[in-house]
Amino acid sequence: MKFKWLSGVLAATLMLSACGSGGSNGASGEKQEGEVIKWKFGHLADENHIWHKTAEEFADLVTEKTDGQIEIQIFPNNSLGGETDTINAIQAGTADMVISGETMQNWAPKAALMAVPYAFRDLDHVKTVVEGEIGEEIEKEITEKVGLTPLYYHTRAPRNLTSSEPIEAPSDLKGFSMRVPNVPLFLKVWEAAGAKPQVMDFNEVFTGLQQGVIKGQENPVDLIQSGGLYEVQKYVNRTEHVYSWIYILIGNKQFEALNDEQKKAVTEAAAEAQAFGEKLYDEEISKIESELESEGMEFVDVDQDAFREKMQPAIKDSLKPEQYELYEKILEVE
Repeated sequence: MKFKWLSGVLAATLMLSACGSGGSNGASGEKQEGEVIKWKFGHLADENHIWHKTAEEFADLVTEKTDGQIEIQIFPNNSLGGETDTINAIQAGTADMVISGETMQNWAPKAALMAVPYAFRDLDHVKTVVEGEIGEEIEKEITEKVGLTPLYYHTRAPRNLTSSEPIEAPSDLKGFSMRVPNVPLFLKVWEAAGAKPQVMDFNEVFTGLQQGVIKGQENPVDLIQSGGLYEVQKYVNRTEHVYSWIYILIGNKQFEALNDEQKKAVTEAAAEAQAFGEKLYDEEISKIESELESEGMEFVDVDQDAFREKMQPAIKDSLKPEQYELYEKILEVE
């Protein structure tokens, strides 16, 4: 399928050709003749994660397609800092690339729609939205307000709630302290469902669970595995409350500093990395569930309708009018 948002990046490439043919050496300023452009790419997953493997493929493709003019150094495991830290670093000019999703709503409100609970029916619904007009609208706001250009995206396995005791209905959440990412909507919906959520960086979750600071957290199975959470949690409760996607992004300034040929190469590499990541996803997600079970985790079916009913009022109250309008458009997409 031809992605409309990638076409938008190509269109932007032509529009930006007047910016000149020079590049920037990451955070170091203007590129000297013959100097290699070096980008720092930070993300939260480990080296075995789909995102990291795809990032490595993307980096190799960029180097190959630019004849070594651009090199991408990848920093997994939040080694450049957490997601928000890395976005701030890109804005400050000390990093260049990041993987991010709904966290960007802190700058671009429409990014909240990337992960609204029970907005998406399944992954096909997600793909239709991200590759259509709604996806273009969200991407445009990210570019304008966060200062980042989406290159390609990953669909994500649904977010599920993990715990040390099975949770089958909202009534089981009484007194349940849990971690959520820095997404205000997530705080509100889990409070409405009956839990006691608190914001915490992902790199603090394992220790928080181990020390009893929190009793649970919610994430897709790939991050449950890469974070080693099977060591400190027993149950994966199939709330499947969020189907979503996540972008791989480059700072606007870094992308705009490239010449036309380099922009074309990066865009082509992004399209190929997209296909590579989709193939990995199809191969690995079901395998990950089996591996988590072999590590002793149990998957629990829950009353999803009950969770949806509890969360719905908080969704309406939390979203601003323009966000709620977009949410309703998403629900209507066939």
